[in-house]
Amino acid sequence: MIAGFNVNIVSRSFSLNSNPQTNSAPTKKQKPKTEENKETRVVSVSDRHGVDMVCEEDPLVKTICELFVKISSLETLTPCNEVNTLLTQLVLACIPPHPVDVSALCSEVQDVRAKLIRLCGQAEGLLEAHYSALLGSFDRPLDQLSVFPYYTNYLKLAKLEFDLLTHHLPTHASPPARIAFVGSGPLPLTSLVLAANHLPNTAFHNYDIDAAANSMALNLVLPDPDLSRRFFFQTGDIMDVTAELGGYDVIFLAALVGMVEEEKAKVIDHLAEFMAPGAILMVRSAHGARAFLYPVVEPGDLRGFEFLSVYHPTDEVINSVVVAKKKHGQDTLSMTAATNAEPVLNGPASEKLLAVSGKKRCEMVVQPLLDPPNPYENIAEKLAIEDKSS
Repeated sequence: MIAGFNVNIVSRSFSLNSNPQTNSAPTKKQKPKTEENKETRVVSVSDRHGVDMVCEEDPLVKTICELFVKISSLETLTPCNEVNTLLTQLVLACIPPHPVDVSALCSEVQDVRAKLIRLCGQAEGLLEAHYSALLGSFDRPLDQLSVFPYYTNYLKLAKLEFDLLTHHLPTHASPPARIAFVGSGPLPLTSLVLAANHLPNTAFHNYDIDAAANSMALNLVLPDPDLSRRFFFQTGDIMDVTAELGGYDVIFLAALVGMVEEEKAKVIDHLAEFMAPGAILMVRSAHGARAFLYPVVEPGDLRGFEFLSVYHPTDEVINSVVVAKKKHGQDTLSMTAATNAEPVLNGPASEKLLAVSGKKRCEMVVQPLLDPPNPYENIAEKLAIEDKSS
């Protein structure tokens, strides 16, 4: 989740699980020589589709296109004053409510948006790697999480998602026994906050395509006697994970896993094929101008799932949260609207949403994740350093 920069694009509340090649920044363009040329290159469009005037006249769109030119011209996205300043300006421009429909913008601005999302994803990965390395230098890294500039945003987002999840669990259901987070990255704050503050008995399986990111994340967890027993890190493309997906009660899909519509659709269809019927899918999305920072997931994109609800924060937490349930039945890839779907919710992520319902024991039988005598041995083995880059 980007929240300014020293940017916490939370998602990976923000996590990278996409192919590193697809996360690379676009080819750097030459800086325009004049302000007039700059505006013409990225904003000026023809008047063919009835949406072009929006591209030309909307001050927000003009501001974002101008920031794109500056950001894409940077030599590096590694955290530094220049990077932080430009990304903070971008995020602050996108946070206020705005009626822009990104799907209706002209092709030139659509292209800018797609490239911005990739640039933000790359910047997020570098930012989280920087702070993960810093935290890893402490004897007890998890006691120092507040050094991350936007740690409080993760606290708010995790509380929001926990409340939404609790609301959609069956009445008197016990908390989920096994959760998977797809696209956890080098600083898996969502899993860490949920495990420490909301789900003290749940096992968290963190998936990322980047072996180095998993290794850094593992280094944060190993010194903790509790989380080292409940956290697992698996390296690889989620599209190669099949039967194992059926063993999770809840799967979180990070915002930047699948940064274009086609990629996201493939991942969601894959999850629909292998998740257990009745399991919950929590998908990070974006709304309004925030869609210049993250991909948008609509209820109709959730083929094979029953759409339950979506929540659009209005505060500094960037990501919307979409909640769905894996459908029962044979036709897993046919989308039908949920008859009991809730209205779209809007508000601060810190607002108390829902009351926790009663508990009952999960029906799924789960084998012990680690042998008690040596809690570190198996978690190290689960870090499959096979570095797939497909």
